[in-house]
Amino acid sequence: MRKKTRLLLAAAVVVAVAVTAGIASFVVGPFGGSSDEAGGRTGATSDPGITPTSAPERTPDQIGEAFLDDWVDSDGRVVRRDQGGDTVSEGQAYGLLVAVGVDDESAFDSIWGWTTDNLVRDDGLLSWQWADGAVVDDGPASDADVDAARALVLAGDAFDRPDLTAAGVELGEVVLDTMTASTDVGRILLPGLWAQGDAPWSYNPSYASPATFQELGDASGDPRWDELAAGSRAVTTAILDSTALPSDWAQVSADGSVVPLPSADGSSGSVRYSYDAARLPLRYAESCDPADVALAARLAPVLQRYDELPMQLDLGGQSTGEDRSPLAYAARAAAEAAAGDHSAAADDLRRADEIATSTPTYYGTAWSALAALQLDGTSIGACSPLGSDS
Repeated sequence: MRKKTRLLLAAAVVVAVAVTAGIASFVVGPFGGSSDEAGGRTGATSDPGITPTSAPERTPDQIGEAFLDDWVDSDGRVVRRDQGGDTVSEGQAYGLLVAVGVDDESAFDSIWGWTTDNLVRDDGLLSWQWADGAVVDDGPASDADVDAARALVLAGDAFDRPDLTAAGVELGEVVLDTMTASTDVGRILLPGLWAQGDAPWSYNPSYASPATFQELGDASGDPRWDELAAGSRAVTTAILDSTALPSDWAQVSADGSVVPLPSADGSSGSVRYSYDAARLPLRYAESCDPADVALAARLAPVLQRYDELPMQLDLGGQSTGEDRSPLAYAARAAAEAAAGDHSAAADDLRRADEIATSTPTYYGTAWSALAALQLDGTSIGACSPLGSDS
């Protein structure tokens, strides 16, 4: 059981590090989370000369437990301490996945309880942002909803709780009904309710999670999850057939063709592989379908060009910034694990944890924990690519 004093101490450390590192907060915008995902994510340091701590290597469970200790309040709220102290639905979903990954039923119940009390909308989807005691943006983000649905289904099995399984299936059905679209190559996941309408559709390649789709399909029996897996695979294949790396945002036409976008609505920024797109290899590497794993592996040669791996690259793999983030190394670890290079993957998971420890941020630390649990164990999903090496 996590203790209040330890949490307060951890919060103080996080604040101190954030101040000394000069971490900036970012302005969020109107798309139910999409402006944050289009370029306002933190979880990085702009200092390319980070010196990792010399702490001993930690197990996936230890990394996950540390995330719960440092970033989850006693009431179950996952707090973006480095971004003004707000909470987003994505963070609650990450907390749920980590809690089930480390087999902490108490933490899971606390996080889900806060989520249901504060973020669940009348339609069952999750409001995106909460701050200063109230929801400030009630537009749902589909990645958070499917991650939360997956966590609920996993928890139902892990904790022998049919109520959690039912809640996950129900949440997933609302996503299918309201935030998916059919193309000539299959069904795709729309980023939010704001993206509904006729083609072409705004699309975030890193929202698609084949393992999640399989788990929700198995739990519900709804064939639309298989359609979503097939459509996502087809669109991702089209993306990687045209560029070396996926973009943070894209546009998908009715025929399944894809055009990279600089932001959710295509109006600003530069087209790049960054804080959103880097999640794609992590999503695909943990799939039980070899075709999905092969897609994740395609990113490895491009990302391996760098020793000190930048967080921001153009779609050909050239650096476009100096940010360093645990997510960059976690993403490369996923690609390497998918390609069968387990030693390199293990090294990059260690580097991700070292950066998350030396320069803690909500987003970077969350993905360091999720990557360790997804890639190097079987507590989250059945096909962890490094599970046999653990």
